[in-house]
Amino acid sequence: MIESQPNSKIRTVKKGEIFQRRGELNSKVYQIKEGLVRSYTIDEKGKDHIFMFAYEGWTIGDAISIDEPCELFMDALEDSVLIVREKNIAQEVNAQSFKALVKRMLVLQRRMIGMMSSTAMERYEDFESTYPELIQRLPQRMIASYLGVTPEALSKLRGERARSK
Repeated sequence: MIESQPNSKIRTVKKGEIFQRRGELNSKVYQIKEGLVRSYTIDEKGKDHIFMFAYEGWTIGDAISIDEPCELFMDALEDSVLIVREKNIAQEVNAQSFKALVKRMLVLQRRMIGMMSSTAMERYEDFESTYPELIQRLPQRMIASYLGVTPEALSKLRGERARSK
């Protein structure tokens, strides 16, 4: 259970609201109390590339240091309630938040290795096992962006997967 701490604030964000923009100085870390958010970047062609999803119990933030501009946008995919902490305060880690941080690092490490070495089907299967509750909560285009494939390719993958079961 996520609990607000003395040096944190509760923030409600509406679906579609961007609460962090690339280029801004941002010293905040967000714990998701309710809802679903994503972090992403937009390339020079205007295509978005999803870096990560975070939902109830997960933490999300830009890894850039406090005095450098953020590299990621963050927005709410559902109406969400966030516990907002300053990064320097977030460094005061307790055992529970440390376990959550290690879990998140493991997910990101597996994601990066998978992007470098796995087939699209393997990446989709990993997404299913990592985020089983998100399959129905996310639009296909966002899952495709996260996997690094087109929505059409994802549709084909899902069809192949359904036929093989």
